[in-house]
Amino acid sequence: MVNSKGKNVLITGASSGIGYELAKVFAKNNYNLILVARRLNRLEKLKESLSKEYDITVKIIGVDLTKSTAVEEVFDQIKNWDLNIDILVNNAGIGTCGFFSETDSKQDMDTIELNISALTKCTKFAVNEMLKKENGKILNVASTGAYQPGPLISVYYATKAYVVSFSEAIYNELKPHNITVSILCPGTTSTEFSQNAGKGNLKNAMSAKKVAEIAYEGLMKNKKIIIPGTLNKFLVFMSKIIPRSSLANIVRKIQSKAMKEIN
Repeated sequence: MVNSKGKNVLITGASSGIGYELAKVFAKNNYNLILVARRLNRLEKLKESLSKEYDITVKIIGVDLTKSTAVEEVFDQIKNWDLNIDILVNNAGIGTCGFFSETDSKQDMDTIELNISALTKCTKFAVNEMLKKENGKILNVASTGAYQPGPLISVYYATKAYVVSFSEAIYNELKPHNITVSILCPGTTSTEFSQNAGKGNLKNAMSAKKVAEIAYEGLMKNKKIIIPGTLNKFLVFMSKIIPRSSLANIVRKIQSKAMKEIN
């Protein structure tokens, strides 16, 4: 059994979806929380709720991680609080759908800034602290889309492919130092993000609560790849067998249908 009392978890993108549910799971297991998101009002409500229900400390930071200086601001604040990070959860992410030639360039760059740059910077800061004590855990949230080309959602899928590749590499580097890196690869999940990213009908999507529970269990077991759901595991397996040109055609058909459902 993990002794979590007094340990601190930093969760980005904690105001909704998987990040919100992960905050509740960690709180239930007696971890102190540092929650980061753009929407400070939502973080304040979550802090109030969790602080009342559990004997833990909850700190919140309202910041837009697409800003180039945001990660430095987060870790400066953590340093001012004199806190160490025992577990880092890089959950914050955005994405947009449509033909690459037609999507908004700023949205594309914000997706890269948040899904890649902010995640990498947060990991760098946390790892340097974890190496001092030779202990720590990192959970990076990717997607089953990381294993496929993503026509009509190209930048998002590409950023998640980076998350998997990057995480697998540092898993190898950090393992001798008792620092584990886990990669969460959910399929379509019933969240605000999925609705905003144009993922279509979410009737059969897994709940964010269920994904968070599976993620926590996998993280505690030091699993490298965490794929919630048997179907999602099968789809990832098949994506390693099917030619990538065929995968691109399949994803395009699925994404095209999803876009029609929301328009």
